[in-house]
Amino acid sequence: MWGATGQLARRPVFLVALLYVLFVGVSAFRPRLFTSAGPFDTQPELAILPPSPDHLFGTDNYGRDLWTRVLYGSPLTIQATALALGIALVAGLSLGIVSGFFGGPADALLMRIVDVLLAIPGLLLALSIVTALGYGTIPVAVAVGVGIVPGFARTTRAEVLRVKTLPYVEAARSSGAGWSRVLLRHILPNSWGPVAVLAVLDAGVAIIAIASLSFLGFGAAPPAAEWGTLIADGRNYLITAWWLSLLPGLFVALLVLSLNHISKTLQELSR
Repeated sequence: MWGATGQLARRPVFLVALLYVLFVGVSAFRPRLFTSAGPFDTQPELAILPPSPDHLFGTDNYGRDLWTRVLYGSPLTIQATALALGIALVAGLSLGIVSGFFGGPADALLMRIVDVLLAIPGLLLALSIVTALGYGTIPVAVAVGVGIVPGFARTTRAEVLRVKTLPYVEAARSSGAGWSRVLLRHILPNSWGPVAVLAVLDAGVAIIAIASLSFLGFGAAPPAAEWGTLIADGRNYLITAWWLSLLPGLFVALLVLSLNHISKTLQELSR
């Protein structure tokens, strides 16, 4: 454990990425630590101001501080991401465990269903689901969660199949342990590593998908400060006020890149 921690400490890019993710997480629950303004405070006389020390991301067409709105938009997107990952983990783990552990007809049937879902682009699948469920943050989260279930199912199945054939599992079975005990004590704990890495990686995928659906108008209704909605609000001012879309977009992009880098680093250390 300490060896892995030491390796991470010697990776400055990893530490910067981790600090940025922690900053976004803290700002989502305590935005008042980083701004004194409110997300709906309008000052028409300050409309469309460029970035400055007083307004780090500038102001929008209603005079609202864009930095504040980005910070207050964090909880909506992060909560939706957490819900999407929760759905994907529960459903994906269940499918992968049943498929890999029991095999046979159950494996063939479940994997064919997963193959069909994998054949559909994730964003297109999420768009179809959210169209059926309706608009709002929760329908978007559910749609994105269903869209990333196949990846978790495939990864879990592969790990269960690998662990199931290891000597200590065979030894546990030979000593008289039941399949339920083997599953809970040996297979699941030793299959969790790659799934956890995939969860970090798919957190970035979920954020992009949720922001994309919000950009298209399927997210929270205005004046909610959701990241995708903020980027969409500034698209009519790209020439005259580039910061309205660019800076929120960079904020989201840096978060996704940070999550991807953390995931890749953890994957390297787990090999």
